Amino acid sequence: MSDVTETESAPIADTVDNPVSGIDQTAGNFSYKVDYEFDAGTGLSEKTVRYISTVKKEAPWILEFRLNALKQFLAKPMPTHWATKDLENINFDKIRYYLSSGQKPKRTWEEVPDDIKKTFERLGVPEHERKFLAGVEAQFDSEAAYSNIKDIVSKQGVIFVNSTEGLREHPELFRKFFGKVIPTGDNKFSALNSAVFSGGSFIYVPKGVKVAQPLQAYFRINAENFGQFERTLIIADEGAEVTYMEGCTAPKFSTSTLHSAVVELVALKGAKIQYITVQNWANNVFNLVTKRGVAHEEAEIKWIDCNIGSRLTMKYPGVVLKGRKARGEVISIALANDGQHQDTGAKMIHAADETTSNIVAKSISVGQGRSTYRGVVHIPKHLKGCKNNTECDALLINSNSRTDTYPAITVRGERNSVQHEASVSKVSEEQIFYMQQRGLTEGQAMSLSVNGFINDLARQFPMEYSVELKRLIDLEMEGSVG
Repeated sequence: MSDVTETESAPIADTVDNPVSGIDQTAGNFSYKVDYEFDAGTGLSEKTVRYISTVKKEAPWILEFRLNALKQFLAKPMPTHWATKDLENINFDKIRYYLSSGQKPKRTWEEVPDDIKKTFERLGVPEHERKFLAGVEAQFDSEAAYSNIKDIVSKQGVIFVNSTEGLREHPELFRKFFGKVIPTGDNKFSALNSAVFSGGSFIYVPKGVKVAQPLQAYFRINAENFGQFERTLIIADEGAEVTYMEGCTAPKFSTSTLHSAVVELVALKGAKIQYITVQNWANNVFNLVTKRGVAHEEAEIKWIDCNIGSRLTMKYPGVVLKGRKARGEVISIALANDGQHQDTGAKMIHAADETTSNIVAKSISVGQGRSTYRGVVHIPKHLKGCKNNTECDALLINSNSRTDTYPAITVRGERNSVQHEASVSKVSEEQIFYMQQRGLTEGQAMSLSVNGFINDLARQFPMEYSVELKRLIDLEMEGSVG
């Protein structure tokens, strides 16, 4: 490693006016000079895939899996039915698909290389680990730099490692579920991830074990022209319970950055998985993610999603309700500012009797920002006793803001119930004026209105994230007036 050289990203025009790019944008908008030991170069080819697999010393079946995925990615056209204009700006030939300073994650922060350690210290990750986490993994570009789990949790038989270690150390368990929830050919970007995936988390919680504190992963993009492709697999065995949180940041570069993850959740009989995401991408990031879970009999999967920042986000967490009385839920908040498009939603596929799903989505559009809800609910004719509730609420801050809602709800048979509610509202000028007469600034008044709009959902985030979210709103509203 060379000496640490900090290179602050140059101030950008929208840093002050657009703190919605991340939770306290200044916290993530920095980068450090790093000498990488492994670099696959730019562009995607069979050579790139073979380089990644060789460097990671993978089993032959994984290389075969990757090469097959590459063929599927190249054969699939770019999606054309939505966000077409934005997706055309991705140049796959200029992206760097693998960068790493080392293969084996460290178990103490003292062992982490200084340049990488300073990044995570600045973002507060070690402090969060000490305060309220049962385990944490910190990924820097393509590989985990740090991974640790508390002794009391590991003694319960809980496995929490990065995906590279999971494939190497628990191949039978990993392979049993890997690519089963989200097939390689599910979409063009799941195929891309399957070809070049690196990092991400592998979690297994044994039967009946309830992990009392959250496990957290932190994904950091540091390099320019980079693509991050983590692969996460979480398995909760019968009666097990676990909460997993992920945070994401990247500095602002003038060039595009690609983040394309795949997340698979498996909740066996009576298990509960809660997956919480707060993304903090700068607005040059294309965030194209596939997330899906399978809930078996009486199991529960809950996605809590906060989509902030990025140039374009396309993310639709889903649950396949496979077992009788399974439950699925998606709670999401999306904030879009100038030059940003939050295309988010949820998918609920009912595949057994007496299954229940709930979708609550709230979006806020500021300036010329655009938010889109895109959802799928499917209940076949032969099922009975199934229930779905879908709520989509949008708040427009300015006259140029835009919001769209595209719910696709298919319910067959006469023994199932579905309800859908959607609303669009604008911050009332009279309300803002009233609060200003009580001594608040226009920004403070708008912040109070927006926080009231999302308050019910914000309560479902862990306290640390809920406070950050409300602070973000304060910063955003101060920068959006005038």
